[in-house]
Amino acid sequence: MRLLVTGGAGFIGSSLVDRLLADGHEVAVVDDLSSGDRANLDGADGHPLFRFYELDVRDLALRGLMAEWRPEVVCHLAAQISVRASVADPVHDARLNVEGTVNVLEAARAAGARKALYASSVAVYGRPAVIPVPGDAATDARSPYAASKLSGEVYLSMFRALHGLSYTTLVLSNVYGPRQSPTGEAGVVSIFTDALLRGSPTVVYGDGSQTRDYIFVDDVVDGFVRACGERGNGRRFNLGTGVQTTDRELHSLVALAAGAPDEPRFEPARLGDLPAMAVDPAPAIDGLGWHPRTDLLTGLKTTVEWARSR
Repeated sequence: MRLLVTGGAGFIGSSLVDRLLADGHEVAVVDDLSSGDRANLDGADGHPLFRFYELDVRDLALRGLMAEWRPEVVCHLAAQISVRASVADPVHDARLNVEGTVNVLEAARAAGARKALYASSVAVYGRPAVIPVPGDAATDARSPYAASKLSGEVYLSMFRALHGLSYTTLVLSNVYGPRQSPTGEAGVVSIFTDALLRGSPTVVYGDGSQTRDYIFVDDVVDGFVRACGERGNGRRFNLGTGVQTTDRELHSLVALAAGAPDEPRFEPARLGDLPAMAVDPAPAIDGLGWHPRTDLLTGLKTTVEWARSR
């Protein structure tokens, strides 16, 4: 199969590229390296089935590139992913996440692609009434970022109805693993890992009872791979474990994996942080034959060992 991955130099995208190449597929990556790291693709460089293009997904040149590459499946992971940044500059967020997505989908359609896979976020659920959040839960965008991700889902549905471009949306819970950057707001595992390995102070906000659903990057990659076929066409699936882990519990587990003191500093809760989040993976289990296979401690040990080796 021939595929194109946007955002393929990011930690999730590059892991997906590695898996696709290992499975024998032809893979092209489009990434402007504004947040991705070219070094994440060191293992792919030189592979006869791999191509890299440094390009913004909003660039109209993407259409010519995709027409030349002619992918069967496009995996769209490129995005602005910071909720706080989207609140500070909603216009920039929309330009990247809405305009960029439309350009990717139009290029895919014109190139004759069969399917688009779209990385969405639990942010689209807002403050859910039920946790774990079921696959058919109502959406409730409470940030420009969430609104832009939901807009992408609307465009996917429109491109399917108007042009016959199949799609599957994968809603990602808190993804962690090797290659995740310790900068930014989304990577608390990498933030804790980096600080504990350096012997730097760590911070837990509030009383530590806030919960999240942590999913290992290799399990997310497996979800994308399974969605490349006909299964799941026209559907949204949650990729998560359904298990809630508190911030305080997470710190203890990362400290255990790192062999470091479990002594975080507590600071006041941040305005707007959700008190709890987890998603129900049952529809993905039924619809894609997918399972979250990596338990949290095992995934954290793998992540810590990767960070230590760096």
